[in-house]
Order: sequence, then C-alpha cells, then structure tokens
Amino acid sequence: MMKSKQILLSSPHMSGNEQKYIDEAFETNWIAPLGPNVNHFETELARYSGTVGASVTSSGTAAIHLALTTLGVKKGDTVFCSTFTFIASANPAVYLGAEVVFIDSELDSWNMSPEALERALVAAKKVNRLPKAIIVVNLYGQSAKMDELCVIADAYGVPIVEDAAESLGAEYKGKKSGSIGKIGIYSFNGNKIITTSGGGAMVSNDEELLIKSRFLATQAKDAAPHYEHSQIGYNYRMSNILAGVGRAQLAILDERVQQRRTVFERYTAELESLEGLHFMPELANTKSNRWLTTMLINPAVIKTNPFDVMVEMNEQGIETRALWKPLHLQPVFKHTAFYAHRPNEMPISEALFTTGICLPSGSNMTEDDQYRVIDALKKVLNKQPATVKAV
Repeated sequence: MMKSKQILLSSPHMSGNEQKYIDEAFETNWIAPLGPNVNHFETELARYSGTVGASVTSSGTAAIHLALTTLGVKKGDTVFCSTFTFIASANPAVYLGAEVVFIDSELDSWNMSPEALERALVAAKKVNRLPKAIIVVNLYGQSAKMDELCVIADAYGVPIVEDAAESLGAEYKGKKSGSIGKIGIYSFNGNKIITTSGGGAMVSNDEELLIKSRFLATQAKDAAPHYEHSQIGYNYRMSNILAGVGRAQLAILDERVQQRRTVFERYTAELESLEGLHFMPELANTKSNRWLTTMLINPAVIKTNPFDVMVEMNEQGIETRALWKPLHLQPVFKHTAFYAHRPNEMPISEALFTTGICLPSGSNMTEDDQYRVIDALKKVLNKQPATVKAV
C-alpha cells in the first residue's frame, strides 16, 4: 500500500515571480546585504503597513533586538512580554541584560491581558521599576486588544513593541497589524504567511528609530573615510537577494490572507458542530490573517488531549502542533516574574496550552488535503464516523 504524502503545518508558498527579482540581483551583481531590492522592499512594506518606514533584517528576532536597542533597553532594565508566545519574542531582552516580566493572556483574543498588564505596571511603579518596553504579541494572526493595551501603556509612558511576526496582513480596526505600537515587528520565516526563507522587519512611524536601527544593523559604522565605530553594532541587514523574494511575496500577501481564511472557514464549517471543540475567536472590528487554524479540545467532553491527538495524526502523515508553552513555564525562565489574568485563578495561557492544537493551514494546501485532515481528525476524536467529501 502506497504511503500518503505528508501534510505539513504551514509550508512556503511561492508566487512564481520571485525568480525575476533574484535574476535582477545576479545580473546587476547586487549580491551584498544591501541593494535596490532591500530599498524597494522597505518602501513597499512601509506602504503596505501604513507606517513611515521599514527596516528589513536577517530575522524577526534580530528586528526585536534592534527595536529594544533603539528604545534604550540595557542591562538592569525591565521588559514586559506576553507569556503565550515563541521564545524569540523574549530572548532579545535577555541578550541586552534586561529582566523579563511575563504577562498572561485573556480569552477574547488569546493575547496579552490588559488586566494583568495594568496590575504589573501598578506593581512596577510602586518600586520605581517601570519597564523600558512592553512586547505585545499578536498570536496566530489575531491582534491583541491594542486600544486597551495602548491606553494603559501610555498612562505609564511605556512604549509598545507590537510583535506581529505571525499577523502580517491582519487588521485591527482598519489599521494593519504591526502599525499600532511604537514599533512593529514582522517575520518572514519559512512557515509564515509570506516568506523570504529567513528574515524579518521593523516598522515604525518614528523615522529616527528606523535610521538608528539600520545603522546598528550594519555594524554601527560611523560616517568617516575609514572604519570608525563609536557603538557596538550587529550584522542584521537582509540580503538583497532575499529582499527580492520578499517583494514578490508581499505583492500576493492579501491573496494569501484570503486563502488562509478560507482554510479556517472550511475547518469550522466541518468541525465546529462537534461538541467539545472551540476555535480561536476573532475580535470585533478586526480581521485575523488566520496564519494557523487553532482550536481547543474540552477534555470534559472529548476524552483526549492535544498531545495524544498529535501523535495519532502524525501516524497518518499529518503534521499538527501544540499551542505555545507559556514562557513563564519554560525552564530557562523558571525564576521570572509572571502576572496572571486573574489572581488566584488558573492562568489563561496555561489553560490554552494544555487544551489547544494547531491544524495544517498552509495557503497551498489542496482542498482534498484539507478534507483528509478533517476526516482523520474526526476519526481520532471518535466523535462520528469518517465522512467523505461529496463529489
């Protein structure tokens, strides 16, 4: 019996125009980490996001590192960060010697809880330890409650770094995700909604911060007729070749958003009637890019858990994934301060982690492949006999 092909969680989806920009780079010999594609990509990304400018980097992590550096974060400072996220959101603060404080999620968006943030800021002010920055993560393509979070952060004079690594193309009350905080961050990793293989970007309406980020990203070379350095810099600029890939990808971003949303809609149409399953919500007046379709499994109704489901789906050649393990539970951060959504209640982020799962969501996944996932999932959950898509 021939083994079925593996269905991946979120694989790269090329537009077909990437080679044109790559060829131009080779033909003009712009192979260095700078060049026309870099300049155009930054201009086009700023235009798309509705910001003054962009600074493209070698990774999303590098962009966060630059963002915190331009905001003056240094050894001994404090940075608040969403706990329910990939560790790359918090690591740059550690690189700079800052202390990280983790903030819980809330159920409406699964992102940073305004209640928890305000309690953390009140406590920090009492000991004269307000953070230098707050990293708010827009998880799985869904914006956080940015209005509420910005009001609270502004009241204490703390800038927000909006980690939109997973939410490029999403919208919050008519604004592009990543354009609302003091600085926005995007990622173009291979599994993101658009990709440059590896890469990231920092966007902002503060031109001075952008200029400083580009300076630091190119080894902080001072203006001089020789190599002069008065600051420590980094080798973080995106290559001209990869920026060309990004230009072609950005041109079809809105199409990719619609394709991912269609994948989500198909999952919900087929599965939401099953008792015990709950899909990630979408805030009112927002538009998630549905980077990944995620859902919760109620163990009181369905006698299983996401980790057992992952094993069984993998045996059928279908890649699924657990939701992010909260950073305050990670061994490397075991002594880090954490503020739960509600005191004396189970943290929302922990409940999401123990009951949630990500389904294959690639924009290049065929309809037949998606029905194969749906069919397999129904079997694993033992909710009803397997169904076959009507022809």
